[in-house]
Amino acid sequence: MSHTIQWSETSVVVTGGTGFLGSVVCRQLAQRGAEVIGVPNRREFDLTTQAGVAAMYDTFEPDVVLHLAAEVGGIGANRRHPGRYFYANMAMGLHLVEEARLRGLKKFVQVGTVCSYPKKARIPFREEDLWKGYPEETNAPYGIAKKSLFVMLDAYRTEYGLPSAVVLPVNLYGPGDNFDPESSHVIPALIKKFIEARERGTDAVRCWGTGTVSREFLYVDDAARGILAAAERIVDPEPINLGTGKEVTIRDLARRIRSLCGFEGEIEWDPSQPDGQPRRCLNTTRARSWLDWTAETSLADGLRRTVEWYEQVRREQAA
Repeated sequence: MSHTIQWSETSVVVTGGTGFLGSVVCRQLAQRGAEVIGVPNRREFDLTTQAGVAAMYDTFEPDVVLHLAAEVGGIGANRRHPGRYFYANMAMGLHLVEEARLRGLKKFVQVGTVCSYPKKARIPFREEDLWKGYPEETNAPYGIAKKSLFVMLDAYRTEYGLPSAVVLPVNLYGPGDNFDPESSHVIPALIKKFIEARERGTDAVRCWGTGTVSREFLYVDDAARGILAAAERIVDPEPINLGTGKEVTIRDLARRIRSLCGFEGEIEWDPSQPDGQPRRCLNTTRARSWLDWTAETSLADGLRRTVEWYEQVRREQAA
């Protein structure tokens, strides 16, 4: 481990830099003095192909790559596109890392996913348990594709000396999240449902599953800080969890969001729909000791900011 990066003197590429997490990472990079931040456009550079990745490196000439780009969705999207999600995530990482090696990159940072953990991993999830079982089936293709890149980076560090870092953020949320009902995750999906139900005067909102499973949620600004801390301090791709270490049941989460959205009707659960992994909660000891990083935003504050942001966007769209 070492402090290796002065952002003001570093050319950095953020794949997925226009996305929910990526845009916050880019904003924080600029706040830390980065002046050359490349954000590859998907229409211009197909990062699932070797040619697209080589063209991206030729265009931006980065010293550091923060690889945030992913093709992913909620449970429904994962069930519809397991093949696409495996291929796209595997191919992007494969080509990006190989080109990083060929070009002598100073640092490659891989953002992984909590979906990589085994379905029955002990709670809280510890990094050393990543390979002790198969992931939850609905998102296994995505999770395994991402996890395979950890092995690639470890092999490239061993054989070629490529410095890299790997972080595993838990489920993210916050202003700017994806509210598309086809692909959104649980928090934006619930916010949208409750606000629309309030506006229509509906008596009840129907939610997937039983509501008994637990999840852990990390505010997007906290996740971005953790990614940049890993980029600055870490040179070996030992996975590092980024989370709050606190879990909440989906039922309790739904009640909190209902209250923040001002919806006064009932919540009905649909147990014919899948719950996904039974529990999710991370051990964050490694992040504290290696990165001097902890999450700063409480779920109450983060949810309030997210609901306020979404209400504001809806008002602007309606105006």
